[in-house]
Amino acid sequence: MNRIMVMGVSAGVGKSTFARRLGEALQLDVYHLDTLFWKPNWVEAPFEEFRAKQQEIVQNNQWVIDGNYNSTYDIRSQKADTIIYLELPLVICLYRVMKRRMINSGKTRPDMREGCEEKIDFKFLKFIITTYHRRKKVMRDRFKEFLKLDSNREVFILQSKEEIEQFLKEYERSGLK
Repeated sequence: MNRIMVMGVSAGVGKSTFARRLGEALQLDVYHLDTLFWKPNWVEAPFEEFRAKQQEIVQNNQWVIDGNYNSTYDIRSQKADTIIYLELPLVICLYRVMKRRMINSGKTRPDMREGCEEKIDFKFLKFIITTYHRRKKVMRDRFKEFLKLDSNREVFILQSKEEIEQFLKEYERSGLK
C-alpha cells in the first residue's frame, strides 16, 4: 500500500480521521479532498483547479487521499494501488455529522480548508440520506472495475467500528507497508 484512496459511503463515516491515522502509521502524506475543493467561506474551487491539484498529488509515489468526489475519481483511481472503503450504518453517519457540528461549532476542522467553519444544513442532511443506499451499490461496482485494471490492486471494505479499529491498530503497531 503506497497510493491509497480512502472512500466512504457517506459524510460522517470517518474517512478523514481514518486517513490521518493510517497516514501517521505508514508515514505517508495525507491529502483531504475537502481542503482542495473548498476555499474560505465555503466557496467551491474552480473545477480545473481542483483536478489539477489532484493530478499533481497522484504523481507522487506514496500518498493517502481521503474523500469521494466522483467528478475526479478517475484521477485518483488511475494511480492508486489500494482503496479502503468505510461503510457504517446511516444512523451512525448522521449522528457523527451532528456531533461534529456541535464539537466544531465556530471552528474549522483540521481536515477542512481554513475559513470553512463547521456548518450543517437541511440540504446536506438530505444529501446524506438520499444518496446513502444508492452509493453502496455504486461503490461495489466501482471497486470491481478498479480491481480489473490491475491484479495487484487491493480493496478493503470495512463495515463496522470494530473492523476499522482493528485495521488501523494492525498498521499502527507494525508500521508495515
